[in-house]
Amino acid sequence: MTERQQLPPGAEDLHRVTITDVARAAGVSVATVSKVINERYGVAARTSEHVQRVIEQLGYESSLVARSLRSHKTHVIGILVPEFEPFSTEVLKGTSRAITGTGYELLAYSGGGRAGEVVGWERRYLSRLSGTLIDGAIMMTPTVVRTAGSVPVVAIDPHAGPADSPTVDADSYAGAVLATEHLLQLGHRRIGFLGGRPDLDSARLREDGYRDALATAGIPVDPDLVRLGGYRRQVAAAPTRELLSLADRPTAIFAANDLSAIGVLDVARELGLTVPTDLSVVGFDNVPESALTEPPLTTVQQPLQEMGAQAVHLLLRLVHGEPGASTHVRLPTSLVRRGSTAPPAAAPGRAGG
Repeated sequence: MTERQQLPPGAEDLHRVTITDVARAAGVSVATVSKVINERYGVAARTSEHVQRVIEQLGYESSLVARSLRSHKTHVIGILVPEFEPFSTEVLKGTSRAITGTGYELLAYSGGGRAGEVVGWERRYLSRLSGTLIDGAIMMTPTVVRTAGSVPVVAIDPHAGPADSPTVDADSYAGAVLATEHLLQLGHRRIGFLGGRPDLDSARLREDGYRDALATAGIPVDPDLVRLGGYRRQVAAAPTRELLSLADRPTAIFAANDLSAIGVLDVARELGLTVPTDLSVVGFDNVPESALTEPPLTTVQQPLQEMGAQAVHLLLRLVHGEPGASTHVRLPTSLVRRGSTAPPAAAPGRAGG
């Protein structure tokens, strides 16, 4: 028995098939195989078909770098993510669905840093990928929209940037108005707000929607009820304790994303408060985890998977240089009512949670 035969089952598959292997199996020169791979002239149709069959049988794949050096295209789209968490995971599902059948592949890249901790992280990541590995990039919640990269870039939920920067987002302002109006309609008047990352447009727009909805209802904004949650469950804990420790504490809290809202539920439970009897809570995003909390979280849905899909469509138009393509996509938001909201205990006609 040879040494190769003694390898565990499947171990031989770890050998990377090379262009030389293809040439040897097909009985042609390496130059001929190269011409077939790069769709160049000079190879008879029958020979080309034979080489293609051998390539499929052997599972040959040229490297991304080599492919880009030959054709100046990799047919790979990079997705730059600060970290993998519920928001980005849902967006990635949408990009994966949208890329099917386009002839492109996805490369998700994260440096492992936490969102918002390093300003300008995307510049560093993009410089590592552009030029030889990707034809374009999608950046999630970037701190800057415009970069010095050599490839087209589309930003999802971006920092405020130049008006001509390609972006995809959801209508954060309208969603925040919906969330605040929902609490007002239930009878709440002391409504706390946990803001998001201050460097992102979405956080600013959600706070604007909260403030404007209160103003429309004739209720002045109490500065003591506005705190920074940072879009993170752990970060939301301290400001939530501050809000719920006020002598005249809020009867409801609108958190600028679901992770912060789940943090509010955590703190309310620690303090012995029952949701929604003692406190109503509304989030924003409608990530899958929001339906699994106790009670299930009332939230504003932004179509995260569709945002990912639209980012792919927009980026591919930019990669192909299609004229007249819109560079801004804004998708609608809607309110998802679940068990975390109810009229405040003092409101007349309370029907329970």
